[in-house]
Amino acid sequence: MNKLETFESFLVSQSVSVPIFDFVINLFLAALVSHLLGRVYIRYGNALSNRSIFSKNLVIITMTTTVVITIIKSSLALSLGLVGALSIVRFRAAIKEPEELAYLFLAIAVGLGFGADQRAITLIAFIVITTIIWLRDSGEKKENGHQNLYITIISNKSQKIELSPIMEILKEFCSSVNLRRFDETKDALEVTFHVGFDDIVKFEKAKSRLQQLDENIEISFLDHMSIVA
Repeated sequence: MNKLETFESFLVSQSVSVPIFDFVINLFLAALVSHLLGRVYIRYGNALSNRSIFSKNLVIITMTTTVVITIIKSSLALSLGLVGALSIVRFRAAIKEPEELAYLFLAIAVGLGFGADQRAITLIAFIVITTIIWLRDSGEKKENGHQNLYITIISNKSQKIELSPIMEILKEFCSSVNLRRFDETKDALEVTFHVGFDDIVKFEKAKSRLQQLDENIEISFLDHMSIVA
């Protein structure tokens, strides 16, 4: 028997049947945990996109990863085939928010864990990570104020407003100011901030001062949680 035949025999002998009962349990746990992950993303995420729609993809990604890992771990030949397939197939999905990428990695990690039959470690890791997310959000609420809003300012009908005066006004009346999006052309400016207000009085003052910059300025406020609709 030559080396090629020996290697082929090794590949064939590596194939192992997958216990159906264990696979069903892992798939069910993957669906449950990814659903909870989606709820965490909806509740604590900060992305400007519709978080409710994006969260539905996490379930599919997690379960698919579980299926793939369950299949290829039983056969070295399938594992090598997957490497070859991934070298050909390229995924070009546009990820606009780094936070979306973080949750996608977490969903894939959960799928990998259940696909490898590492249920306890996967569940413990998921609980620890979601607890950290909850603690971080609670700390930001105490630090940033009582009301968190997204504010979008558009200036394009008269003289275009610069970013600096907008930032100065928001920093004066807001407990926190985070620039989330900035679009500028020759004749227009559109900028989005995630801001925190301690009370309604400062909210009204900030809105009034922004309107004084330009009577034609467009200002829209969006509650942090209303984006999930």
